[in-house]
Amino acid sequence: MSRPKSGKTLTADLSVILGLLLLAGILYLLLNVNRPEGGVAVVRVNGVVTERHPLNVDGSFPLNGGSNILVIQDGQAWLSEADCPDKLCVKQGRIHYSGQIITCLPNRLTVTVEGGESDGVDLVVG
Repeated sequence: MSRPKSGKTLTADLSVILGLLLLAGILYLLLNVNRPEGGVAVVRVNGVVTERHPLNVDGSFPLNGGSNILVIQDGQAWLSEADCPDKLCVKQGRIHYSGQIITCLPNRLTVTVEGGESDGVDLVVG
């Protein structure tokens, strides 16, 4: 027969779980609060830029000969359809922050959000 856990062990377990959830929430806020919204979805096939679509213009765009469908709506971009077997690119969801990427390896396609507002100096050459 197994013994039930003591109250001290249960309290310690809950404390660790709550601490980890709090840490995860703080990290999420630190990484995403000041992140700039992107302005353009850049499509690359085999590493070569093939298309650029502004995120402020809604539409549906066939990519890579129609093997993928890029949807842009309400400032967000996502792949709604793909002919790859695992459909991981479709499952990656919506992107809108500068630097976010959707990748479809079988079709050698990436969609990267670039641009956006910048309030600081990125590079000073002197």
